[in-house]
Amino acid sequence: MKRKYIFFDIDGTLTDLATGKIVPSALEAVNRLKAAGHFVSICTGRALYKAEAFRSAHGFDHMVCNGGHGIVLGGKVVENEPIDFQKAIAIYREARSLGYGVLVAVDDSKKVCAEDFRFIEQVGERQEPTVYVIDKEFDPEMAPAIFKMYISIPKEKESELTLKDTVGNLRFKPEYLMFQHDDKKRGILRMLELVGGNPEDVVVFGDDTNDLAMFDPRFFCVAMGNARDEELLRRADLVAPRNLEDGIYRTCEEMGWF
Repeated sequence: MKRKYIFFDIDGTLTDLATGKIVPSALEAVNRLKAAGHFVSICTGRALYKAEAFRSAHGFDHMVCNGGHGIVLGGKVVENEPIDFQKAIAIYREARSLGYGVLVAVDDSKKVCAEDFRFIEQVGERQEPTVYVIDKEFDPEMAPAIFKMYISIPKEKESELTLKDTVGNLRFKPEYLMFQHDDKKRGILRMLELVGGNPEDVVVFGDDTNDLAMFDPRFFCVAMGNARDEELLRRADLVAPRNLEDGIYRTCEEMGWF
């Protein structure tokens, strides 16, 4: 059997969105794929600090994270790049001039920094574990790096940010826009460079809009049956059963990858 390079999204693909836990049959499939000699990796938009516990707990040796700009190979961090510093600063200055609150992650952690409480006053606290460092003297230009930014701008006002698309951005919550890397395909191709793999041997599994970035025509692309993004479903080479209906396991078995 020819070796495949198989990359799995986490949320909604490997895991049950309701519980955050890995689907048991998906974990069994991952173990069988590894036993069959395939290269098996996570491919997630999550920051390294948020994805590392999941990776190590479920026996993944390899991971693409940080929106394609973080690489873990053989359990060791090889790369973890911040976003473009000068572009991030320009977006920060524009957002502040427009009156919006901005939270800045200056390292790879749950800590965010801000000059004031404007973000929290405008949209409330973020709905995930966060350590807020509020300092009126905070100046992002003095930070060592910028890994993420959160701006309290509603969707209908996004056009006010003329520099918005100079840095990758996502909106998972209606109240604010998140700036971070968003190029999973870049991470997959970088991983292939490091291990000597070919794009034609890649298989990707995904379920959401941010997984479109890894649906490259050279890859064999699998959309989970629980995916709600119509473009993802259209671009897939195969639509698997829902993840909670053993979609990953059934697909791997039917494709003869075990």
